[in-house]
Amino acid sequence: MSDLAPAETDVAFGIAFAAPLFDAIGKSSFDGVGFTRAAYGEGEQKAHEIVTAAARDLGLQVEVDAALNLSITLPGERAASDALILGSHLDAVPRGGNFDGLAGVLAGLASLAAWRHSGRPPPANVMLLAIRAEESAWFGAQHVGSRALLGTLPLELLQQARRLDTDRSLGDHMREAGADVCRLLRGTPLRDPSQIRGYVELHIEQGPTLTSRGLPLGIVSRIRGSRRCRRAICRGSCGHSGTVARALRNDVVFAVSELVMHMDELWRAIEDEERRDLVLTFGQFATDAAVHSVTTIPGVVNFSFDCRADSQNVLERVEIELLNAASAIAARRGVTFAFDPFTGDAPVEMDRGFQALLLRGARALGVPSTMITSGAGHDAGDFAAAGVPSAMIFVRNDHGSHNPKEAMELRDFSEGVRLITWFVANLGNGGS
Repeated sequence: MSDLAPAETDVAFGIAFAAPLFDAIGKSSFDGVGFTRAAYGEGEQKAHEIVTAAARDLGLQVEVDAALNLSITLPGERAASDALILGSHLDAVPRGGNFDGLAGVLAGLASLAAWRHSGRPPPANVMLLAIRAEESAWFGAQHVGSRALLGTLPLELLQQARRLDTDRSLGDHMREAGADVCRLLRGTPLRDPSQIRGYVELHIEQGPTLTSRGLPLGIVSRIRGSRRCRRAICRGSCGHSGTVARALRNDVVFAVSELVMHMDELWRAIEDEERRDLVLTFGQFATDAAVHSVTTIPGVVNFSFDCRADSQNVLERVEIELLNAASAIAARRGVTFAFDPFTGDAPVEMDRGFQALLLRGARALGVPSTMITSGAGHDAGDFAAAGVPSAMIFVRNDHGSHNPKEAMELRDFSEGVRLITWFVANLGNGGS
């Protein structure tokens, strides 16, 4: 470790302090298959209570804001009004894994515990932020807690967004949980972004890159932007599968399949020929089995579309191409397409100075690492978009994420804690 940072024995204490909380929070939210921590619901609340109790055991300052984001502060050696934030979220998708989000919060807690055990303060204020409602699975609205904190939450979502399992509004669930919705309706930041020195988020990798390369950590260079349509419909005409000739059909399965293959060709061209970053997914594709039998030509297909890229121009191009192709296919096949409004986020670059410092820290600690792009959105993207210098550390994790098989190893988590703690020490002393 750096001479400025807590000793390895202090960091080991911090890791030992935080590690049992994975099991405690996991047990409190296990649903029989995976781990469910509903945004502004029981599972998320229990996780916040467990982290709060642990922070108080360390004698740390604990506060909750109007959106119920939990902040845990360790004052620094230098008196200042700003703070470096270490953060992530505590909600989890239905029947998800136990590490997505939680690993980042507990890594921050482990680092604060290491500083406390060392007997000396960090160079400047450090705040751990446990953020509410990051997952879009619950309300169809992502990063609710961070956007409320930064004053960028679209206020109409409080009434329009409805939770997956209850069909009640985001605002109703927030009020029931104890949030100050009247304060949020002002639309002003709960914390001034100019008073945030920086934001660093540790998170499990949600893809296979680190595992395939045999590396414990990745330093995120950028977060891909997205354009998505959560619900699209293609309508045609039902008919008997044995009696309607091809030329007389308005077959929606063939129509949507043609659209999928057209977009696959576009993806190949952009990725292989133009060497541009892009991923496309038709995540839902369904006929109604109660109406469309084996011998029925389907009349309706419901589908979704998700596009991720590190270029806003590519995202816009793909959306336009999807809609133009759908229009041409509709005219040719005698069907209609309807798309719900597209939503998404712009690509975001992580702070280059923070990236460089994290890479230097990994080398100093002897931790193998690589630069990596995040294909999924994170709260870090919202902080970066608000002008806050931001960075992310990915931890190796097998079997992807949003499923019960998430498999982060404690030794890799420990390397992440070591790096965060080194970063806190060196950023506070002018490292860049």
